Amino acid sequence: MMSVYKISAVTLLIKDMERSCNFYSKIPGFKLVYGGSPADNFTSYKIGESNGFYLNLELFMDSIDSQDYERRYFGKIIFYTEDVDKLYFHFRKNRSISELILFENEPSNASWGERYFHIRDPDGYLLSFAMPLIN
Repeated sequence: MMSVYKISAVTLLIKDMERSCNFYSKIPGFKLVYGGSPADNFTSYKIGESNGFYLNLELFMDSIDSQDYERRYFGKIIFYTEDVDKLYFHFRKNRSISELILFENEPSNASWGERYFHIRDPDGYLLSFAMPLIN
């Protein structure tokens, strides 16, 4: 199977990691699971105990300072799929899909325990499709 079955996370582009972490760490039900220091470029909070939904914070790089970039890249939405590779090849093979999107990368394993790939949708929004890696 290769169907998409849930939103795993939303990633927000932020400008000050310390300030953002100070805020999100105070929200009841948000648990820091990755990052969290002012020096980190990426931080992740698990929301709730059992739903498996995450809010990620990614530091905006000042070297990329165009209004168009900020408008189109608020962050990303991460969807979980049952098979990352099958979905990727489905997108690649299907012209009606592949002509509408931009592939950012091929499926690869991430250090945080997921296999994923990124695309840009027809309006330039970043979408990630991922699946947990089994250890």
